Amino acid sequence: MAKFEPILLKNRGVVNSTALKVYESRGGYQALRKALKMTPETITEEVKKANLRGRGGAGFPAGVKWGFLPKDRTRTLLCVNGDESEPPTFCNRVLMENDPHQLIEGTIISAFATQAQVAYIYLRVEFHEVFHIVQKAIDEAYAAGILGKNILGSDYSLDCYIHRGAGAYVCGEETGLIESIEGKRGQPRIKPPFPAIEGLFRLPTVVNNVETLSCVPHIIERGGDWFSSIGPEHSTGPKLFSISGPVKNPGCYEAAMDITMRDLLEREDMGGGMLPGKKLKGVLPGGISMGVLTADELDMKMDFADPAKYGLLGLGTAAAVVFDESTDIRAVLRNVARFYASESCGQCTQCREGTAWMNKMATRIESGAGRNEDLDILLETARNMGMMPGLSICGLPDGATFPIETIVKKYRGELEAAIAAQSAEAAEQILQTMN
Repeated sequence: MAKFEPILLKNRGVVNSTALKVYESRGGYQALRKALKMTPETITEEVKKANLRGRGGAGFPAGVKWGFLPKDRTRTLLCVNGDESEPPTFCNRVLMENDPHQLIEGTIISAFATQAQVAYIYLRVEFHEVFHIVQKAIDEAYAAGILGKNILGSDYSLDCYIHRGAGAYVCGEETGLIESIEGKRGQPRIKPPFPAIEGLFRLPTVVNNVETLSCVPHIIERGGDWFSSIGPEHSTGPKLFSISGPVKNPGCYEAAMDITMRDLLEREDMGGGMLPGKKLKGVLPGGISMGVLTADELDMKMDFADPAKYGLLGLGTAAAVVFDESTDIRAVLRNVARFYASESCGQCTQCREGTAWMNKMATRIESGAGRNEDLDILLETARNMGMMPGLSICGLPDGATFPIETIVKKYRGELEAAIAAQSAEAAEQILQTMN
């Protein structure tokens, strides 16, 4: 495979890459100058031509999403989703830490295309350093006339603010994010109405992910046809992938989406393979919510289509979590179940109760008091949760069930063997303690 030339990460490693002068010296804000001479409709069509799909997890086409805004609107708002709460995703953080002006440029162009008057960057509260980096970049942009009134001498004006969340996973969902910005408890809204019709402060609102908006300047600069020429037809453009776990080179990497999980983990310029003495057992390729791949399934392409062939929910955030043969699969199961039980907002009964049940069963299995029927109950519970069966307001329960379901199905032999090896007396004592 030919070496990929970084696009989104081209400024990573450059001295003072966060500074406005450095960004401009490397071609920054030239796309904005070009965009301001275009019409909003032309920009939107170029983004549609590029087939830019959302990088936050759902993969919905950005240009199509912008087209949902009412034609007769008088006010529009743009929300930039920088919550990045999917474990253990850090692509957005890397972008904002190393190249905040790229995000700001993409935000302004996207706001101009949608005729938004105000943009809110919703930032995960734990990103303390990122907050100061992005805020400094915003201040520089205002001082240079790149934000505020009559941007770069044009008729277009935009104000941009950072809103720091409180660290809730469910605020990564766009309406949960909107509720949080409004100062309410961060929990998803019932839809319709969708944000494009009635979003933040009940105004038409566009919500896009940090990485998605960071692609926009490159589309305007080089064209939608160029962008769509990268990667497979249905999954175009550059994509960031993060890798964590017992590999030689954990980190954030950029590639086209025709790359396989095997290449991502084993290439010397990427994951570099497993650490000495470690043997891969499995990987959660899209954050924990998409499901698990076994060591025999690493030829899956990291695009928007191929994951479904392996029983996964989707590409997700493209954050690969590797675990080796020394990892007890029961611990993986329990860790996933515990996270979602904690992060459910509690609005939907099947999610509130279902995630709690799965956590109790997974905890019991890991503790040495599991039963084979627990595995069947976990699968049955998973089938009766989520937006896909039409039973929830948001997709959190879908993300909670796919890792549980794929772990149970793909590692059932190991789970049953662990249950069979349990001491009946010890299991009884554990159950009494848990009850």
